[in-house]
Amino acid sequence: MEKEIDLFVSYLHNVKRTSENTKLSYQRDLNKLKLFMEERGIHAVQAIREEDLDAYIFYLEKRKFKAATVSRNIASIKAFYHFMYKSGIITEDVSEELKAPKIEKKLPEILSVYEVARLMEQPDENAPKGIRDKAMLELLYATGIRVTELISLRLQDVNLQTGLVICRDGNKERAVPFGMEARKALIRYLENGRGFLMKPPSSDYLFVNCSGQPMSRQGFWKLIKYYAKKAGIKPGITPYTLRHSFAAHLVENGADLRSVQEMLGHSDISTTQIYAAMNYNRIREVYVRAHPRG
Repeated sequence: MEKEIDLFVSYLHNVKRTSENTKLSYQRDLNKLKLFMEERGIHAVQAIREEDLDAYIFYLEKRKFKAATVSRNIASIKAFYHFMYKSGIITEDVSEELKAPKIEKKLPEILSVYEVARLMEQPDENAPKGIRDKAMLELLYATGIRVTELISLRLQDVNLQTGLVICRDGNKERAVPFGMEARKALIRYLENGRGFLMKPPSSDYLFVNCSGQPMSRQGFWKLIKYYAKKAGIKPGITPYTLRHSFAAHLVENGADLRSVQEMLGHSDISTTQIYAAMNYNRIREVYVRAHPRG
């Protein structure tokens, strides 16, 4: 199966132009399927039967994988088989009858405006690290961008004059506005924080760690959990909590769903509908009027 998976991943990259994260997700799912089939003595894609795929899905459910994870694996398998069938590699799509489990949609955990304010008060703004942490927290809540996008920002991606940050995901990019609180924190970081953390060789990444290297996902996750605990906020907070809070607070203050969808970078508005449906307005006007720290 390895050759077929490589062909499919190449198709996703070169033809579908999917993001790197999406491509890696498909690859991980299909490699797990490959290992399962090899353990059953099946090494060729053409030898996999419908009941073999059913056995794999049963295996995932038996291992207590969440319904969302099982559904994602099924989507990966179906996309893979559709590609192979269209490419003439197989003569029958044995994944057609696979059914995704029902997913119970839960409302995401969000912080109150008061809790957000408490969180923002925690970094020590008398130290370069605290100045950096304050800027990262403010920018994350101000834009609702993903933590991967936050730590991937380059200096040239932030325009302090227009109040816009450019996020890139593969060949896609979007501009997201940010307000005055984030702007003030960024200016202070660039003037009094980043230079003290940087060490040769210099980097154009916006946020760097205490060794002068780009911030890592794990580093930021630890950072936000530390400040949440210090602020006395619920222990389950993650970077996604700030992303959800950003969207929920905008909608609560009158932002329309299409604008929130565009700012979050959701390809399908159904993903954004969890925050409720509102009337459409221009993104920048909505943001200035609605965001509690704008």
